[in-house]
Amino acid sequence: MAILEFIATGVEKGDETSVAELTQKAIVEGIAATDILDKGLVAGMNVIGEKFKNGEVFIPEVLISAKAMKAGMSHVRPLLAGANIESKGKIVIGTVKGDLHDIGKNIVGMLLEGAGYEITDLGTDVSVEQFMDVAQNEGANIIGMSALLTTTMTYMKEVIQAFKDSSMKDNVKIIIGGAPITSTYADEIKADGYAPDAATAVDLVKDLLGA
Repeated sequence: MAILEFIATGVEKGDETSVAELTQKAIVEGIAATDILDKGLVAGMNVIGEKFKNGEVFIPEVLISAKAMKAGMSHVRPLLAGANIESKGKIVIGTVKGDLHDIGKNIVGMLLEGAGYEITDLGTDVSVEQFMDVAQNEGANIIGMSALLTTTMTYMKEVIQAFKDSSMKDNVKIIIGGAPITSTYADEIKADGYAPDAATAVDLVKDLLGA
């Protein structure tokens, strides 16, 4: 359907106004909310995600596209809620306790939301207790932790251990990322996955959830 392609292109170009208008038009024309989401909004963000991974676009372009996608989502979300659409997965993200850096985490959240996942962003300076409480209350499938400082990355091990000691670990996967993090460190603290950048984080989530 041409209008869905136009929505996808609008998201890719970061044209907030046209995405909002075209989304409203698609709704009026009776196009299913799930199609508007998957074939329009998410399709456009997927293109940007791939370009970002390949170094063809950078953080500013991703932010602009994410803003355009959100403009369309504001019209589609009430319809999706009414249709009782099953989410691809629930993901809780946050920067660990003692660390206030959030640009990378925010990009991960935007790309994951663009890929169709439900995101709960706890922000920065997040404690073990916050991660665990929200994961339990939200029924999270994945916890995504970020750290930019070598002094705070060690806190990730505490969070993972707390989940292992609880009854939740069997139901929740924990992934980590951030400038000082490596796959070796992820293996060392027994994380379920590591992503060096936001686009790879989306691929990792898809692999872990099979969706």
